[in-house]
Amino acid sequence: MRVFSLAQDAREVDAFSLWHSAQPFMFLNTKKSAERSRFDAAHELGHLVMHWHHEVPQGNQAEQEANRFAAAFLMPAESLLASIPRVPTLQDLIKLKKRWKVSVAALTHRLYELKWLTPWQYRTFYVEISDRGYRADEPQPMQRETSQILNRVFTALRREGITKTDIAAALHIYQPDLDALVFGLAMLPVEGNGTPTKQPSAHPPLRLVTT
Repeated sequence: MRVFSLAQDAREVDAFSLWHSAQPFMFLNTKKSAERSRFDAAHELGHLVMHWHHEVPQGNQAEQEANRFAAAFLMPAESLLASIPRVPTLQDLIKLKKRWKVSVAALTHRLYELKWLTPWQYRTFYVEISDRGYRADEPQPMQRETSQILNRVFTALRREGITKTDIAAALHIYQPDLDALVFGLAMLPVEGNGTPTKQPSAHPPLRLVTT
């Protein structure tokens, strides 16, 4: 699967995926928390696995199925329930969400789906999560996962003397756009003696000319 980040001007989109010439592609919004991006990736994987044919469910039903796929994929029921206290507190969930690498909200919802939490417990947790601002700023955030393959590719290119400037020029894009496309994993623009060069601005300077 080819995984890329969404452009800066697509922040309102969480993620999307598609098949092109029998090759799956996925695009993720890296402005979200690492935990939410990870769930989005699993969600899109669900679409690619279950909904690639036009005759399958579409719309809200497809989204619900992809969410259930992502939750089960990231938080398998048997393993998850074996690690949860019988009467968990919010601090228990914050501690355990690091093990499963999901948001505390996603973990809470999964436990409710598995009937480990009562409706009252579920509502109470969600109110507390919202009041503490954990819907926007994840408590004890995880480090964003990155591509090992891209690191190896860029390292190999650097050894061959191919710089980030060369790569961007070959793709006809700006260097910062190259960084954004590959989650900032593009190699440093190492030139000559190995000293990183100064990053250029995202776009060339423009000025208004009147006649």
